[in-house]
Amino acid sequence: MKKDLLSIYDLNKEDIELIFARALELKKKHKEGVSHRSLNCKTLGMIFEKTSTRTRVSFEVGMFQLGGHAVYLSAEATQISRGETMSDTGKVLSRYLDGIMIRTSSQDRVEKLAASSTVPVINGLSDLLHPCQILTDLFTIREKRKNYCGLNFAYVGDGNNVTNSWINAAIRLNFNLNIGCPEGYEPNERIMAIAAREARSKIEIIYDPLEAVKNVDVISTDVWTSMGSEGQEEERRKVFQKYQVNAGLLQQAKKDVLVMHCLPAHRGEEITDEVIDGPHSIVFDQAENRLHLQKAILETLIKD
Repeated sequence: MKKDLLSIYDLNKEDIELIFARALELKKKHKEGVSHRSLNCKTLGMIFEKTSTRTRVSFEVGMFQLGGHAVYLSAEATQISRGETMSDTGKVLSRYLDGIMIRTSSQDRVEKLAASSTVPVINGLSDLLHPCQILTDLFTIREKRKNYCGLNFAYVGDGNNVTNSWINAAIRLNFNLNIGCPEGYEPNERIMAIAAREARSKIEIIYDPLEAVKNVDVISTDVWTSMGSEGQEEERRKVFQKYQVNAGLLQQAKKDVLVMHCLPAHRGEEITDEVIDGPHSIVFDQAENRLHLQKAILETLIKD
């Protein structure tokens, strides 16, 4: 039976730990120059309805390193741009490919593609969720601190797809999470309702950013204006001004706090140069680990 990755909720804790362990092995093999062509002759279709740097390069290079091939499919270069449904697209691509990754606006489009596909579908990003990013972030924390259990996390900024996936991960993996965001920019209500019902850890919205990061081990942030919200950019700069991750904010956290950003960063807005290039930053380790973590996901879902 095929398995999709549309949300971190599609995985249990054991699944996640196995992916992390395999990502560590694959990273080691890559660094040592050891061939790891476990997906020889396998193909991945990559549907991009939103622009990308890290997602495209990491999946494409990942498939190459695993011995497979990735096919880039922009919406404009396919019949999707002329109104072909996600259902028909999924049925057809399943006849050609061993897996599909999609980066799009609507989570509904991701789910319709998965429902009609007979091969695994991976959510490379939707407006609601960004599961591959948060799995990568937690893998990076595991590398740096050996474990994520017992750590306190804070996300500071807009309650967007990254925030929603942090919440899903906190529920699944049982770690404490503070969400520092302005009123009116909270995470998805449905996801927060699930957290209220199911979380065994503390997941809390705190409107004061200084309070949100007090004594935490990890601070994560993202752009204030996500793709598709560019018309709100000026207004959001004013609303989010005090939510900038800067040296003053870091003083409220633990002395060895780790700082994360999923990139791209708008330097001088949500994060300062001093922080992103400073000793607490593991931002570029995160970016590198997209490659290795996603290779582990690809193996898990596609390998015979």
